[in-house]
Amino acid sequence: MPEQKTFVAAEVGLHARAAAVFVRAVTETGLPVTIRKENGPAVDARSLLEVMTEDFEKGCEVFLAVAPEALSDDQTLREAQAALLALSVVLEATQAH
Repeated sequence: MPEQKTFVAAEVGLHARAAAVFVRAVTETGLPVTIRKENGPAVDARSLLEVMTEDFEKGCEVFLAVAPEALSDDQTLREAQAALLALSVVLEATQAH
C-alpha cells in the first residue's frame, strides 16, 4: 500500500482553513486517500469533517495512504506515491492565517 509519513505544520493543526486546504488538495488527486496518526484510525482525507474531528495538532506525525485495490486501471502505484508526496508537501507547508 502506498504510504507517506509526514507532519502537520499549521499552528492550529488541521482545523478550519488548514484542513480545508488539505482536503481540497486530496480531492483534486481523485484518489481515496486516508490520513491517520500512528496507531490511530485511518479516516477519509477527502472529508473535511473526518479530518477536523481527528484532532491532528501542529507537529503531529501522520501517515497518508492509498490502498492499491482502490486504484483504477488508469492509476498506478507510482502515481499514487507521487500524489501522496505532493500531499505531504501541502501538510508541511500549510499555515493557518
